[in-house]
Amino acid sequence: MKYTQGSLGRVFVAKLDDGEAIYDAVLEIARREGIRSAAVMAVGGIRRGKVVTGPEDPNAEVVPRVTEFDDARELVGFGTIFPLDGKPSLHMHAGIGDRDHVMIGCPRIEANVYLVLEVVIIELLGIEATREFDPRWAVHVLSVMGAAPQ
Repeated sequence: MKYTQGSLGRVFVAKLDDGEAIYDAVLEIARREGIRSAAVMAVGGIRRGKVVTGPEDPNAEVVPRVTEFDDARELVGFGTIFPLDGKPSLHMHAGIGDRDHVMIGCPRIEANVYLVLEVVIIELLGIEATREFDPRWAVHVLSVMGAAPQ
């Protein structure tokens, strides 16, 4: 385990409207405001999605299992922003569901707002972390440049 300590910076609140791409909107705010590291919370509706709901086989090369839907559902999510190749990169997991279908996963492939989505971005200052490619898993993972615990 590695970890680093930082402090809280600016706080942003955004209202995303019907049809907006969730990841695109959050990353646009991060780019526009120069946010390198942040915690992201989201609550509201999602109209359409392609959600990674786990690996196809946890004992083999990581191949995402994708669950798709094209209707209106509720979403509550939490994520982080850290740089990948010098640009903001969002990693978010969310509980998504309606009366009959509930899933938890990463809506990174496609996620569009239904009616409204409220997003809170809390900037983290002094954090030395990036997303780096891990060849063992063939995915990008968090790399913390802090000292190992004593």
